[in-house]
Amino acid sequence: MNTATDPDKITGPTPDNALRAADASDKKDGPVLAADGTPLKKSLGRALRAQKLRALAMIAPLLIFVVLTFIAPIFDMLFRSVENQIVSDTLPRTTQALKDWDDTSGQVPGDDVFEAAYIDIFYAAENKMHTRLGTRLNYELTGVSSLFRKSGRGLDDIGEVYKDQFEDLDENWDEAEPWAELMGSDAWLAEARAWEDGQPLPKFELREGIAEVLPRTADAYSQFAAFTRVEEEDNVFNEEPWTLVHTMLYEDLAAGDVSGYTGPRADMLIAADALVDSPEFETADLKAVFEDIDKDWMDPVVWQTIKMYSPDYTSGYFLNSVDMQKTPDGPALRDEDERIYGILFKRTMFMSLVITFSCIALSYPVAFLLSNLPARTANLLMILVLLPFWTSLLVRTSAWKVMLQQQGVINDVLVWIGLIADDNRLVMINNQLGTIIAMTHILLPFMILPMYSVMSTIPPYYVRAAKSLGATNWTAFWRVYFPQSVPGIGAGSILVFILAIGYYITPEIVGGTTGTFISNRIAYHISSSLNWGLAAALGTILLAVVLILYWAYDKIVGIDNVKLGG
Repeated sequence: MNTATDPDKITGPTPDNALRAADASDKKDGPVLAADGTPLKKSLGRALRAQKLRALAMIAPLLIFVVLTFIAPIFDMLFRSVENQIVSDTLPRTTQALKDWDDTSGQVPGDDVFEAAYIDIFYAAENKMHTRLGTRLNYELTGVSSLFRKSGRGLDDIGEVYKDQFEDLDENWDEAEPWAELMGSDAWLAEARAWEDGQPLPKFELREGIAEVLPRTADAYSQFAAFTRVEEEDNVFNEEPWTLVHTMLYEDLAAGDVSGYTGPRADMLIAADALVDSPEFETADLKAVFEDIDKDWMDPVVWQTIKMYSPDYTSGYFLNSVDMQKTPDGPALRDEDERIYGILFKRTMFMSLVITFSCIALSYPVAFLLSNLPARTANLLMILVLLPFWTSLLVRTSAWKVMLQQQGVINDVLVWIGLIADDNRLVMINNQLGTIIAMTHILLPFMILPMYSVMSTIPPYYVRAAKSLGATNWTAFWRVYFPQSVPGIGAGSILVFILAIGYYITPEIVGGTTGTFISNRIAYHISSSLNWGLAAALGTILLAVVLILYWAYDKIVGIDNVKLGG
């Protein structure tokens, strides 16, 4: 650190040095008192803290702005690139049941998994979450989205099998009030009966002991009651339960004994128990129902995908970003015709470097000329350099599309002067060439300005002195002038390269299929496919690449050599 700015080496009167002097005096002669009788050390410490707080208050708005608009979005991007809680949150029973399934067996899972999937998908469909889950898994396996959409509509048929039989036995099984009396507490029933429109809906309470007699039914009815009260804002006392509740009633009656139950609707429940035990009672085969809904449920790959993406956090997005995928045997490369992101990353890096070097080649003579002209003339020409900033980026890019097309201005001029034949016009649009030309023009001012700011500070008598000592014009330039302009080249190169690597509007308009960047794919996943996890992973990799290149530049050239002026 510079001696002039190091607080430990400044000999003048600073709060830090005064605090040290007071501390030394305390040790030697006892505490020194301030004018108000306070120990000088304490008074100086209070003044130093107040000074630091004032400085912090001055930078606080900028600090908050940077955190909210830069740091927080980066952390959110990092989180989204690994976050995968929608699968486990939507299919909690299924993901738990799949843990015991051998996903390398080539066989579909057992009945317990299908039963868990039936319950989970039913709840998800009621909460309109099954389509979101299908969309998430469709990123990994094409067709899963329609699979969950059809299943959300079709699983009602399972409960209808049981509901119809219970209704044929006793019509009360299809009424809201008998269910409410069976499942709800007396206190809740009293509130529910007295409820009127405009009053707060009473919160459902299970009848004491009913959860021990009918555990699955109680859980399903509680879910139904909470959904009806919160989502539909209706009184549960007046609503017929879901068909899933009838299915769970069958499960409980088939597995347990309700003969000892003496609560409300005991006769109705005991009669239903006898019906379930009778040989005439019809049951639903869950596997067959799933297969009737869609034969893809019998494909082990579907269940493998659900199991692989059941953890709350996943590396799947990053694997997809590097043309890999998760498999039961571990990460593996995708098929060759599916590897697109590696090509896009390489193309982005290559074209950004080409654009950067193009800007250096075109900007250096312009900046050199501006820095060696009289100030009046240089200021006038600088207006021309800044003129593109006064025009919309979209307008400038669209103008290049008009100029570069085969029937555009450039081709017309080349045909007119006879350099090319009319039937052999140049293809300069919807390819890499068009992207490089348009982006070089757009980013040129970002290279000229840093170069000019550095070159304008180089004393002209250095070159004159070199010539007076016998150096040629080229030697004086290369050995004396150019090394002093390198910091401007470095600053402009970093600025242009980082801007180029993240551009997506210009490549989207003039790039076609071979001139687009990885940023175009990120924009597509954010705005069209809505695969934000993959977009976040691609953005994270792009950020990591930029940071690595920045680190390499610092090691090779030295970031301290980058200047924006003298």
